[in-house]
Amino acid sequence: MAGDHWLSDNDLGVLSRLLERQRQLNDAPPPLREPDEVMRVELYLATDRKGRRYLTRQPTVDADPETLRPAKAWTPYPPPPPLPPGPETTQPVRVAAPAALGPVSREKWRGSLLAGAVGDALGAPIESKPMDRIRQATGPEGLTDYIADYDGVGRITDDTQMTLFTLDGLIRERHRRLVTGQGDMSTMRLSLQLAYQRWLHTQGVPWEKARGPRDTTAEPDGWLMGIKDLFRRRAPGATCFFALKGYGATGEIGTFTHTLNNSKGCGGVMRAAPAALWSDDPAEVFEVGAAAAALTHSHPSGYLSAGALAVLVHHLVRGADLHQALDGARTQLVRWNGHEEQSGALDAAVALAGRGKPTPELVAQLGRGGVGEGALAIAVYAALATDNPNAALLASVNHDGDSDSTGSICGNIVGAWYGEGAIRPDWLEKLQLRTVVETAAEDALAVFTDVGDTDWRHRYPLP
Repeated sequence: MAGDHWLSDNDLGVLSRLLERQRQLNDAPPPLREPDEVMRVELYLATDRKGRRYLTRQPTVDADPETLRPAKAWTPYPPPPPLPPGPETTQPVRVAAPAALGPVSREKWRGSLLAGAVGDALGAPIESKPMDRIRQATGPEGLTDYIADYDGVGRITDDTQMTLFTLDGLIRERHRRLVTGQGDMSTMRLSLQLAYQRWLHTQGVPWEKARGPRDTTAEPDGWLMGIKDLFRRRAPGATCFFALKGYGATGEIGTFTHTLNNSKGCGGVMRAAPAALWSDDPAEVFEVGAAAAALTHSHPSGYLSAGALAVLVHHLVRGADLHQALDGARTQLVRWNGHEEQSGALDAAVALAGRGKPTPELVAQLGRGGVGEGALAIAVYAALATDNPNAALLASVNHDGDSDSTGSICGNIVGAWYGEGAIRPDWLEKLQLRTVVETAAEDALAVFTDVGDTDWRHRYPLP
């Protein structure tokens, strides 16, 4: 979600849906219950000389209807006909041979989660701010270190929050399967959905409205609910928030074929890295990452980007380099219907990385990171165009778009590629909830690999 007062693509999507809903109500019969109070608020959509949009009470010219249409990559509502999930319905495509993968590296897995949180914290204070303002505040090179945001430096946002809850849902699903011996994609979706509903509660939604009809507990459980600093609203994306509130009211679960919206915002991909550890099978990892995103984002580019990120991290933590990991991700991606946008964005990122030192102006050629395929492309570009994780993180956030999400995704990638030891120690020292991220990483290793050994079961209770 964009900061400052400029309107992000998510903001414009919400406005567009509200207008469409009003048009539907205008043609509908009167409500069964008359409203107790009606308030009229009249605002106008303005665009400045740089093309940035904002709301104003004092228009000078009539608004162009096309101004309400967000970025070119945005697909207008209503959603298209449901797409089949893919692997069994697509044509074979020639791809590179997969890399030989080893066991999961503890150093690389911890690096992925920690660097993801660092990238999130680096990008948060400058999210959606124009580069000229960023340079004015930080110097000609742009952001080079943490700057203050919210109530300090190194503060995470909803990106890291939701990544932790993705991991929470996956561990609980594995716990349930270990106990019952049963499970499939439907139980996986439900475990992830309930985890995200717990996150929704941390954002100020009362539990009785957040939990949904499948959960009758009086209070949410699990160790994350005891982390006070997670109960902070850090600009959550509108698509995630409203999709989860919708589940709380109706119990409706988004899938590849049962669509909730037509959003491809980056809120699906930015939380998908934990799916990397679910299985040794990249195809299963891709499906789990994509399914997690499809709970809230129904456009293929909103969930296929998440599957691709999960496979990238899956390969990297098992010893592949980034080029091999990209081959592995493409192998899975092209088997799914609707992959063309994400495939093209990855190709553009690889090509752009060969043009020398990364700059905000080059990053802008890949978009602003507000949609899934663009956010992943910026993260991959930053990783390929640099030679260390710290430079990659800075390249991934220095632009005038969704900097916290592109930083978080890039961190997941470069942390898994270079490992925890390559991340700047001072960034880790100042990182909010570092010990929480580390504990979650160790619990995942204990559950999904032979590397870790923690007493994790009491932190992830069964229903």
